[in-house]
Amino acid sequence: MIHVTPLSQLAATLEATNATHLISLLSLEAEPPRPAHLDPSCCLHIAMHDIVEEMPGLVAPSRAHVETLLDFAQSWDRRAPMVVHCHAGISRSTAAAYSIAAALQPDHDEMELARELRRRAPSATPNIRIVSFADQILDRRGRMVEAIRAIGRGTEAYEGTPFVLDIL
Repeated sequence: MIHVTPLSQLAATLEATNATHLISLLSLEAEPPRPAHLDPSCCLHIAMHDIVEEMPGLVAPSRAHVETLLDFAQSWDRRAPMVVHCHAGISRSTAAAYSIAAALQPDHDEMELARELRRRAPSATPNIRIVSFADQILDRRGRMVEAIRAIGRGTEAYEGTPFVLDIL
């Protein structure tokens, strides 16, 4: 299971789930959490801003970021949950969870997975740049991007509500 949460709910999510793996997607300025009970090798921090195109002074998600994310996810043994978070739990973390779910379930239909994401997270607005790089890396031929565009922008929210995305 992948638990997705905003930063404000991270400690409670980690405690409730007994997760062994953590992915933090925060800006360069943000100090990544370092939960004492987690093995540092099971924690990944990727510093990027929540933007969908290059902008001066900011770090856009890159192909290398997404490759690192997917490599880390492939090393997860799935015996215990993984938690993925960003600041608000709406864009970067939902894009990462969707990308990981697609990577770990190569035969899962992209649209079905996107609809499941929408059901579980009404405010999710996955960062399309992250999804686009994952689509390329996973050779999904645009289907991941199409699926995320099809579910559209999520409901307006200051931050997302924690949710779970099952991995079959």
